[in-house]
Amino acid sequence: MPGTCVVGLQWGDEAKGKLVDLLTSRFDIVVRYQGGANAGHTVVLGDETYKLHLIPSGILNPQVINVVTAGVVVDPHTLVTEIDSLVARGIDVETNLMLSERAHVVFPWHVEEDRIVNQSNIDGDNIGTTLRGIGPCYRDKFGRTHAIRLGDMLRKDFAVQIENIVAAKKLVLSAHCGTTELDASAIIQKYQGHAARLRPMIADTTDYLLDAVEQGKNLLFEGAQGSLLDIDHGTYPFVTSSNSSALGAPAGSGVPGKWIEKVIGVIKTYSTRVGGGPFPTELEDEIGQHIRDTGNEYGTTTGRPRRCGWFDAVAVRYTSRLSGVTSLSAMMLDVLSELPEINICVAYEIDGARTRRFPCQSDQLRRAKPVYETWPGWETDITGVRRWEDLPENARGYVERISEILFVPVQFVSVGPDRAQTILREDVAAPG
Repeated sequence: MPGTCVVGLQWGDEAKGKLVDLLTSRFDIVVRYQGGANAGHTVVLGDETYKLHLIPSGILNPQVINVVTAGVVVDPHTLVTEIDSLVARGIDVETNLMLSERAHVVFPWHVEEDRIVNQSNIDGDNIGTTLRGIGPCYRDKFGRTHAIRLGDMLRKDFAVQIENIVAAKKLVLSAHCGTTELDASAIIQKYQGHAARLRPMIADTTDYLLDAVEQGKNLLFEGAQGSLLDIDHGTYPFVTSSNSSALGAPAGSGVPGKWIEKVIGVIKTYSTRVGGGPFPTELEDEIGQHIRDTGNEYGTTTGRPRRCGWFDAVAVRYTSRLSGVTSLSAMMLDVLSELPEINICVAYEIDGARTRRFPCQSDQLRRAKPVYETWPGWETDITGVRRWEDLPENARGYVERISEILFVPVQFVSVGPDRAQTILREDVAAPG
């Protein structure tokens, strides 16, 4: 059976976790293919709220296997804490979770390197790292010399590896900050404890997933962050350190792209961004604050307030093409319900010229002035609506206009945080 990928089309925080949780029952395996603990997926189920960082959002379904692949960088302490938290709430994690032995491991020196690099600004802006060591871990992954994978933590020479790396890292870090508190013995003891805890879940997930697709299993690939943060195709350098578009799914998971037939692009019906970088439709006024407060736009991982603005169709048209999106999930439509008018950015003006192309260079995007279409609001509470036909006419018109501009059908519409507050349009083919 063909696989389906769920990917964010903006700067992350699009409520992908809710959609993955909603779709999980249609699939055999949920696959997390990139990112690290810098991701934050929130799933609301009745009165219960689950905040996930490394574990795939399908973990709440006991019938589904959840796989963390080689494309993910893993902080073992965060992962063990997350596992223990779910187990304490009655979620069966250990029999339903697989961790790639190829996934790279985040260590204390990565966090320290992250802190040092974060002190530098680009074009007056901070990149917006979560200070969890994700970027430095990916840097060591590609540098190879100082990289350790989950499978290495189970090897007899693990302690020797740590001692050698700590010696090298102390030289680098002391040059930046004068002193370093890296203690090889303490790190070895702590991480050996994590390895013992995680050992039953560590496996060759690449081989497992290749067997699964050949056996006709149905896979759901879960992206982290958003496509505009893609290391190669996003708003560089204000991006994450992995391929956060759907392009990253084959490379991160080891499953060839021919097995991924459907891509659901997840969008907020407005825009948000965390950290620095250009944001053409940003609203630094009372409307932006209203969206932030109504949508609870504060980071799942960091708690940082998110920058808020109008929906940017120029940016999302670019990312929907980039990821090969076949349908859309329009999230958090209810957040806009009190606004009398709503804007959609349909073009940019850059240096006096109008364009519908998303620029490659961040300095060009910084100069972009949004060209808006204004749509009437619906000023009605829609959180109780469960059918597309029952949405206010103006709400349906707004969603349809987004679909029209992006040339992609809207399949799901979210009107609240709970799993039940999701409308499936019957006129759009279901995934899975």
